[in-house]
Amino acid sequence: MRYRFMRFPEGKGKAVTFSYDDGSKHDVRLAEIFNKHNLKCTFNLNGEALRADWDYCMSTEEAKAILDAGHEIAIHGLEHRAPGTLRSVEGIKEILDCRRELEKRYGRIIRGYAYPDGGISGFCNGATKEEVYGYLRGLDIAYARSLDEGNFNISLPDDWYDWHPTAHHGSEKIDNYIDAFLAIDRSPKGHPASDAVPLVFYVWGHSAEFSHDDSWSRIEYICGRLAGEKDVWYATNMEIYEYSKAYESLVWNAEGNMVYNPTLIDVWFDFDGKLFEVKSGQTLTLC
Repeated sequence: MRYRFMRFPEGKGKAVTFSYDDGSKHDVRLAEIFNKHNLKCTFNLNGEALRADWDYCMSTEEAKAILDAGHEIAIHGLEHRAPGTLRSVEGIKEILDCRRELEKRYGRIIRGYAYPDGGISGFCNGATKEEVYGYLRGLDIAYARSLDEGNFNISLPDDWYDWHPTAHHGSEKIDNYIDAFLAIDRSPKGHPASDAVPLVFYVWGHSAEFSHDDSWSRIEYICGRLAGEKDVWYATNMEIYEYSKAYESLVWNAEGNMVYNPTLIDVWFDFDGKLFEVKSGQTLTLC
C-alpha cells in the first residue's frame, strides 16, 4: 500500500454543506429551497430569551419541521456573545445554557456550534484560544464553525474547533469557487496518488439577508449550481464530522492491508486508487 484516503458515503470524494445563523423566520423559506434541491443545512440558534426579543425569529414548531426534514440545529450562544471576548466562566455559561435549552426544546443531543459575533477572530478581556478550546472540549462540543472566507477553503478542518467555511453566499468569488470545486475529479484513478484528499464546499450566511436584500434568487442559483452532482455527498455539518471521526476510528493491522470498523457507520476509502467499503463491525482484508 502506498496511499489511502477517506471517501464519503458511496465512495464520493466531495461534500457540500451549508450553515445559517440566528434562527430567523426566513430559515423556513430557506429550508424549503434546500429541500427542493436535496441539500442539507445546519441552522445555528441562540437562547430563547434573546430570540424572544427578535420578532423575526422562527417558532419552535417551525424549527422542529426543519429538523424533521433532515437538517441540523446547532448552538449559537445563549446571548450571541463572542467567546473571544469572554472570561471562561461567561463562555461556559453562554454555550452550556444554550445547549441545555436547545436539547430540552428539540429532544435530541446537540453538539455542533457556530461562533457568534466573530467568535475567535480576536481576543480581549483575558480570553485566550487555549481557554476557549478547553471548555469546548469540557462541554462536549464536537465542532465549531468560525468565519474566514476568500481563500477557497474546501479542505476538511485539521482543527474541528476552527472550521473555516468556503464562502459567504454573497461573496463575489462564489461563482468561480463553485466552478473550480465542481471541476475537481476525485474518482478513483486506478493508481496510487498523493493528492486525493476529500473536499468540502461550505456556504454560510444569514437567511434574513435574502429578505433584506431581496436576493432569494441568489441562493436559488447557488443551490441549483451545487445540487444533483453524482460525485458529491450532501450533508449537515455534524454528519460530516461524525463520518470523519468514524474513518479515523478504523483499526488497521501492521501491514496496512486489513481493517476493522468498530463504529456504527459504514465507511468508504480509496486504497491505492481503488474504492472499498468496510461496513459497521466488519473486518476486511484488502490484498
